[in-house]
Amino acid sequence: MSATETIPLSQRAANVTPFLAMEIMERAKQLELSGRDVIYLCLGEPDFPTPEPIVQTAHQAMLAGETRYTHSLGRIELREALADHYRDRYAVEVDPDQIIVSSGTSPLMLLLFAALCNNGDEVILTDPCYACYPNFVRFAGGVPHFIRTRPEDGFQPRLADIKAAINERTRALLINSPANPAGSVLSRQQLEEIATLPIPIVSDEIYHGLTYAGEEHSILEFTDNAFVLGGFSKAYAMTGWRLGYLIAPKSAVRTLQTFHQNVVISANSFVQLAGVTALREGGPYVDSMRKEYDRRRQLTIRRLEEIGLKVRTHPAGAFYVLADARHISNDSLALAREILEATGVAVTPGIDFGEGAEGFLRFSYANSLENLDRAIERIGEYLKVRSEQNSALAL
Repeated sequence: MSATETIPLSQRAANVTPFLAMEIMERAKQLELSGRDVIYLCLGEPDFPTPEPIVQTAHQAMLAGETRYTHSLGRIELREALADHYRDRYAVEVDPDQIIVSSGTSPLMLLLFAALCNNGDEVILTDPCYACYPNFVRFAGGVPHFIRTRPEDGFQPRLADIKAAINERTRALLINSPANPAGSVLSRQQLEEIATLPIPIVSDEIYHGLTYAGEEHSILEFTDNAFVLGGFSKAYAMTGWRLGYLIAPKSAVRTLQTFHQNVVISANSFVQLAGVTALREGGPYVDSMRKEYDRRRQLTIRRLEEIGLKVRTHPAGAFYVLADARHISNDSLALAREILEATGVAVTPGIDFGEGAEGFLRFSYANSLENLDRAIERIGEYLKVRSEQNSALAL
C-alpha cells in the first residue's frame, strides 16, 4: 500500500458523528490563538478549581507510590465511600461489589451498551439527549430508538411515549436527570412511574449535586433493575481527573467487570483516592459552587430573554440553558458558527443533541457572572444588527 493510498476503516467507526460542542470549541481555540477575545459557553466544564483537599490527597498519594494498577472494580476504599454516599444521600443500600470505577463514565457507557445489546437491539433515548449517547449505542451494535420530547415537559419523556416505544428488541431506557442539554430534573413521581417499566433503566446521574430547584432522586430509590452512571467531573470540578462509576445489578457485574479488565484495566490509583476525599470532605465546596451556579443560572435566563431568545424550559439542575432561536434561524449549527465568528462567543448548536433541539442554542453557565454578561451582551448586539440588515435586504 502506498503512503498516499487511503486506508479503509470500518463502517462502525465511520458512523460515529462529530461532537459539535467540541468542534465549536476547537474553532474557538483557533480564533483565540489569532488574538481574538473568546468567551466559552459551549462546554459543560466547571471553571472552578478542584477543591484543595482533593488535590492534596492525589499529590500525597503519588508521592507515596500509589501509581500502580488497582482492582478492576476499583479501590475498595472508594467503592465503600460511594456505598456510604448512596446510603446517606438516597437511603439506598448498595453493595460495594456492585460498583465499577473507571476513567470517567464514557468508557462505562460503551461497555454497558456492549453488554446489553446484540446487533439490532434497541435502546430508547430521548430526542434531544446528550450528543454522545447515540454513538455509544451504535458502536456497540445497538440501535437508538428516539422518542421526541417537548419543551413544556423540560424535554423529559412522557411515560405513554416510553411505553409506546417498547418492543421485543428493546434492551433498556436511558434517562438523564439533571439533564443535558435542558437542565431539567425528573420528579419523584416520574421516576416512580419509570421504575414500573418492564425493561432495565440506565440512569445517567452525572449532574447530581447540581440541582437548584426541587428534589434530587436516584432511580435506585425506586427499582433495583437499573444501571446508574455517576462521577466526579461536574459537582467536584474534576473533569480532567477522569473518574466515574457504574452501579449495576449484581447479576450483571461479572460480565461488565470482565469487559472492564480488557478495555480499561483500572482507573488511576491516586485519582481514586482523591475521589474518596471528594466524597468525605468535598460537600462544603460543592455547596459553595452550587450557590454560585444558581446565581449564574438566574442571570443567564434573564439576559437571554432580554436579548430576545426564548427560554421555554427553565433549568433546575446541571449548568445549561437551552434557548429557542428558531425565530432567528432553523440551522443551529450555522447560527452558532456565525455567532462565534462575529462575536467571539462559543455556544453549542441544538442539533448536536438531536432533531428535537434543532433551532435551539445551548448556553453553558459554567463561567463567571462577568463573562456571561459580556457574552450575552455581545450576542444581543450582533443579533440586533443582523436583524436590521435582514430587514433592509427585504425592502
